[in-house]
Amino acid sequence: MDVLNKVPVREQDAKVRATNFEEVCLGYNKEEAMSEAERCINCKNAQCIKGCPVAIDIPGFIEKVKTGDIEAAYQVISEASALPAVCGRVCPQESQCEGKCIRGIKGEPISIGKLERFVADWARENNVKPEGAKEKKGKRVAVIGSGPAGLTCAGDLAKMGYDVTIFEALHEAGGVLVYGIPEFRLPKQAVVEKEIENVKSLGVKIETNVVIGKAVTIDELMQEEGFDAVFIGSGAGLPKFMGIPGEQANGVFSANEYLTRSNLMKAFNEDSNTPIMRGKEVAVVGGGNVAMDAARTALRLGAKVHIVYRRSEEELPARVEEVHHAKEEGIIFDLLTNPVEIIADENGWVCGMKCIRMELGEPDDSGRRRPVEIPDSEFVMNVDTVIMSLGTSPNPLISSTTEGLEVNKWKCIIADEEQGKTTKEGVYAGGDAVTGAATVILAMGAGKAAAKGIDEYLSR
Repeated sequence: MDVLNKVPVREQDAKVRATNFEEVCLGYNKEEAMSEAERCINCKNAQCIKGCPVAIDIPGFIEKVKTGDIEAAYQVISEASALPAVCGRVCPQESQCEGKCIRGIKGEPISIGKLERFVADWARENNVKPEGAKEKKGKRVAVIGSGPAGLTCAGDLAKMGYDVTIFEALHEAGGVLVYGIPEFRLPKQAVVEKEIENVKSLGVKIETNVVIGKAVTIDELMQEEGFDAVFIGSGAGLPKFMGIPGEQANGVFSANEYLTRSNLMKAFNEDSNTPIMRGKEVAVVGGGNVAMDAARTALRLGAKVHIVYRRSEEELPARVEEVHHAKEEGIIFDLLTNPVEIIADENGWVCGMKCIRMELGEPDDSGRRRPVEIPDSEFVMNVDTVIMSLGTSPNPLISSTTEGLEVNKWKCIIADEEQGKTTKEGVYAGGDAVTGAATVILAMGAGKAAAKGIDEYLSR
C-alpha cells in the first residue's frame, strides 16, 4: 500500500463535464475510502481537529471507516457537523484540517474531505439520521437565515433540546448552498435538500418567504411571538461593484444575481420563467471561489469565458482545486489585468471591456503584493457579458429595523467572536452577517459557537 499518496478520486472527464451541470467529483466508494483511511496514523495530539472550524473528531471517524463501520463514523461526524455532505464537497480542507495533517509532512495529507463526503453520502443512501435530543428544555429560539450558519446553529440547539424555528427570506431553504454554489459542485436535490431534511428530523421548523425586517422584526419575534433568543445568520447578499464607467450597461451582472438565476431559479433551462443571458464571450472579474463558480457556469451555458484578475495566479484567493478544474475545462485566465471601463453599443448592451495591464508592487495590508498599473498598456477585450465577482456585504435591513443592534462601518453586525453575542440582549449573530463574505465552514463554526452561547444564556 502507498502510504505517502492519496487514493485518487474519480472525476468526470473535463471535456464532458464542461457541457453539463452534473457533479464533477464522483467521490470514493467503500473500498477506496477504507484504503484511504488506512493511511491515517491516528495521532494522539490530532492537529487536524484544531484545523477544523467545527472541531470534528477526525481521527475518530476515520478509525471507524478503517473498520468498515460507516454508520458509526457518521454519528461521530454528526456530533459536530450538521452538514457533512456539504462540507466534504466545498470546504477548503487544504488550508484547514488537511493543511495540518501530520501525514502531509512526508507525503500527501489524508483526504479528509473526501472521506467525510463518502461517510455522509453513505448515511444518506442508507437513511441514517443524526441523533436528536432526549429531553426538551421548553424554550424557543428563532434563527434568521437557513444558510450554513443558521442550519448549524439550529441543529445544535435542537440537539440540546430547544424548540427552534428558522425564518428564511427566499422560497427555498439553504441560503448560499442553494443560490450561490453551482449544481456541479454541490447537487441541490441529492445533497442539500437531504442535509436540510436531517436538520428538520431533529425537530427544527423552517418557515420560508419570511423577510425579517419587513414581515416581522426581531423585536416583534421576542416581544410578541415569544422567542427567548434569536440567532442572526442572514449572510452577506449585497453585491459590490467597481464603480467604473459603463457598469450600468445591459449585460453586466453581479455574480450573486447570475448564480442565483442559474442555481435557484434553474434559468439554464430553456423554459425557465427567469431566463439568464447566454453570452458568447464572458468576462468574470475577480479571483475567488465565487468567480470560479460564475465562470464555470457561463462556460456550461455555451460561452467562451475569461477570468479577469488584477493580481497573479499566486494571489488567487480561490481554492487550488477550483482553479485547476476551471483550467481543465478551458477557461482563460487573464491575470495582472484590471477593467477600467465597460463599453456599450448604441442600444446600451455590453460590446467590450477596456482593461489595463498590471504589475505587482509592495505588499498591502492583506500581505499580498499591491497591483500597480502599467502606463500605456490599455486594451479592449471583446466581450458581450461581464460578471462582477468582487465580494458581498450584509443587507442592512435587519440591523436597521432592530433597536439596540449595532453594526460596524461595513454594515456587519458587531458580535463577540467566541459566542456571537451582539449588543442586543438575547440576540446572537454569526457567519457572513458578522464577518462579511467568507467560507461555508467558517459560517458553520460561527453558528456552532453561537448555539453554545445561546444555551449558556438561556440556562442562567
